[in-house]
Amino acid sequence: MSIGDESDPRAYMQLAAVLRKAIADGTYPPGTATPSITTLTQEYGHARQTCSKALGLLVKEGLLTRYPGLGYYVTGKGSEGRPANPASAAGRTDEP
Repeated sequence: MSIGDESDPRAYMQLAAVLRKAIADGTYPPGTATPSITTLTQEYGHARQTCSKALGLLVKEGLLTRYPGLGYYVTGKGSEGRPANPASAAGRTDEP
C-alpha cells in the first residue's frame, strides 16, 4: 500500500494521518507499540526518513512516546496508557 508519491513533501503528514486514525479507532490502543519504521517502510513504500518523520510528528503531538531501542508506544490519558517499564513492554527484564 502506498500513500501519495514519495516526492510529495507532505508524505510524512499523510502517513501520520493514517497512524493518527488507527490510534483513534483503537487499532493501536494505549500502551501498545506501533509498527516499526522498517514495517511502515515495507507496508507503505516510503523511505525510512519519511516514516521516522511521521512517527516523530505523533510524538510531538503527544500521541506516541519513543523508547530508544524498543520503538514507539501509544500514550493514553495519563500514565496508565504507557508501559510502566519500557523493557517490560518489549518482554525484556533487567534481571540476569
